[in-house]
Amino acid sequence: MAIVKYKNVDIHIDSKIILENVTFTLEEGEFAYVVGAVGSGKSTLLKTIYGEVDITDGEATVFDEFDIRNLRSKKLQALRKRIGIVFQDFQLLTDRNVNDNLDFVLRSTGWKNKQEREKRIREVLHLVDLPQKGYKMPHELSGGEQQRIVIARAILNSPALILADEPTGNLDSENGNNIMRLLHRICHEEKSAVLMITHNEQWLTLYPGTEYCCGEGKMRLVKSMRETATQTSLFE
Repeated sequence: MAIVKYKNVDIHIDSKIILENVTFTLEEGEFAYVVGAVGSGKSTLLKTIYGEVDITDGEATVFDEFDIRNLRSKKLQALRKRIGIVFQDFQLLTDRNVNDNLDFVLRSTGWKNKQEREKRIREVLHLVDLPQKGYKMPHELSGGEQQRIVIARAILNSPALILADEPTGNLDSENGNNIMRLLHRICHEEKSAVLMITHNEQWLTLYPGTEYCCGEGKMRLVKSMRETATQTSLFE
């Protein structure tokens, strides 16, 4: 199943063209990287996928049902509920603990039953290997732990797509490796597609995936890798 499908898409901000003739497909369970220099359009590309930047030219669909060029408000909310977003800056609510950060998202996305919310919070904290950290405040966590909580927040609604913008950019090598292993594990086990921006070239070797490069107003395919045995072997 095609999670994201772009064909001949031009991306503008105001009247300035950022990327032109973008054509790519992201499949279920696929891990893909977008690399390129600062200002080459990587983050803007991700913003078009969750409807923060408009698309006016070309064909763009997400989950085979959302036409990105024609999204009304209710459709946009439904789309974003099915996408998990992980940023470089953690953007956790600093005035509430981990459980309350996660509960805020669940309540905002329509979870009415308190017991079901508590159960889902326990599940995602276990998935990111922080089952005992629910009562910690963000400032009491290390940078790596905070990023794990951000990933937990992103997967609360079992998204079919995770967009990650430099998720290891503020972390040291050890914590960066832990986050990469976690994202690959979620991709492998949950079959979520992951589209990740990175400047760290070692991840491309250590955690293989499809690679795209943005530059000079274009996005080109560097290497295609659809859930290969190499990727699977990371979990053996």
